[in-house]
Amino acid sequence: MRKVNREAPILVTGATGYIASWIIKKLLNEGCTVHATVRDLSDTTKYGHLITMADASPGNLQLFEADLLKEGSFVEAMQRCELVLHTASPFIIRKTADPQHQIVDPAVKGTENVLHTASATDTVKRVVLTSSVAAIYNDAIDLQSTPMKIFTEKHWNTSASVSYDPYSYSKTMAERRAWEITADAAWDLVVVNPGLVMGPSLTPRTDSTSIDLMRSLFNGTYKSGIPEFYFGIVDVRDVAQAHINAGLLYEAQGRHILVSRTWSMVKVAEYLFSLYGKNYPLPKRKLPVGLFYLAGPFRGFSWRYIYRNVGRVMSFDNSRAINCLNIHFRPVEETLKEHAEQLMADKLL
Repeated sequence: MRKVNREAPILVTGATGYIASWIIKKLLNEGCTVHATVRDLSDTTKYGHLITMADASPGNLQLFEADLLKEGSFVEAMQRCELVLHTASPFIIRKTADPQHQIVDPAVKGTENVLHTASATDTVKRVVLTSSVAAIYNDAIDLQSTPMKIFTEKHWNTSASVSYDPYSYSKTMAERRAWEITADAAWDLVVVNPGLVMGPSLTPRTDSTSIDLMRSLFNGTYKSGIPEFYFGIVDVRDVAQAHINAGLLYEAQGRHILVSRTWSMVKVAEYLFSLYGKNYPLPKRKLPVGLFYLAGPFRGFSWRYIYRNVGRVMSFDNSRAINCLNIHFRPVEETLKEHAEQLMADKLL
């Protein structure tokens, strides 16, 4: 593995994102020089929080405009960088008549664009790619086919497709393409595979999955009961630190599952209800499976997805992140409480 000079600029793509904002904050607080890419430099509302962070830190922030699907747009931002933290991903259209063109192709081509630029930039020594546990499994039922009944970095999502969960398919194909490109690269690739990322946000953006989930829990969407889905949950601050350690630790290599604990949405709701149930219409009970089979399709859940996920407990091996990236995962309780209170403080609940 190649040793990265932390005094050189560090590129963070997709700088206005939920995870990227925390990465940048941590790097700036450590006095690093950060090259950060945004889609539109004229829209200061999207990245104003980054400038505020930079002004209050010993680090230096330089902003660049770049588009994942525009060839060559990352060239300037990558100059003099030895480390590239690639967190950017195309906007995902949840419902589309052409998922290959609108979801899968942009994810793969965006990854190709950044990595080909890294190959053409002689200073780059390492790229850290933000993947997902969606590239490791697709449905909770997939756990039954694993030898030890636990998901590890050796596993790949093989059940997603363009027609069934195109988002997970796109994450899988993008990471596979990254490993293919790395075979002929002069730089090292390290991948992080976060679970469901929760925790307080630094960005004013409200289009993240975690915010959607928290809002749906607090606004009464599931007041009559919540389905028993299980997720591997991880704090956004731990994910940010994992990116930095994956980039700067000499020995870091391969994939890393980032999951603190596996919780069901029922347990998440019960915990939040114990804290805020007097003031918000949080769910108090599990939605019966039979009732969810009736209501699920109206909320975008197919019967196939319900059968393959509801009530099925999952388990993840997070030992590589702990032992190789020196990550000490926060308790899920802390993550959820501080996320909820951030949303309340920002009047988003």
